[in-house]
Amino acid sequence: MLKASLKALLLGISMALTLPAALVSGCGRLRGVFQFFAQAHALLPGLPGDYLRTGYYRWTLREFGRNSRIQFASYFAHPEARVGQGVYIGSKNILGRTEIGDGCQIASGVQILSGAHQHAREADGALGGSSLDAFETVRIGAGCWIGAGVIVMADIGANTTVGAGSVVTRSLPAHCTAVGSPARVLSTRDADSG
Repeated sequence: MLKASLKALLLGISMALTLPAALVSGCGRLRGVFQFFAQAHALLPGLPGDYLRTGYYRWTLREFGRNSRIQFASYFAHPEARVGQGVYIGSKNILGRTEIGDGCQIASGVQILSGAHQHAREADGALGGSSLDAFETVRIGAGCWIGAGVIVMADIGANTTVGAGSVVTRSLPAHCTAVGSPARVLSTRDADSG
């Protein structure tokens, strides 16, 4: 009970401290300002940094669930992101337009892109810039484990494990283990088997 009360107090303090940054960013609506503060908060070390990032994202993302944590040098590039309850996000992650389900654990060095087609070639072959219209929401189902250094460009079903260093270029089903580049399903589990 005391631990829960202390956590609630620390979250309240962090939300009060991050309110000015959230207001200046229009609670995430002013994209450039949102990104500035997201990256600035990413550089705050230790437990105080964890709480301040949580406070800022509770104000600015579409959803940032209760008891979720985001570690040092990790940040969201888009305010359209949603994070469920009890999510752990390790250090040095860049997270695009994504929805992360309840209870997911994301190791360090993970990149969740906003889809696989953010940059297009012009008719003359020149590389075009990124466009918000080209960004897609990548969904990660509840209960997933995403290993270190994974690059995610497509949806991942609930309760799926993605091995370290994998590159998810196509959607993965629920209740499986996938590894490799591109990620391939190694095994599947019955949903009732846990």
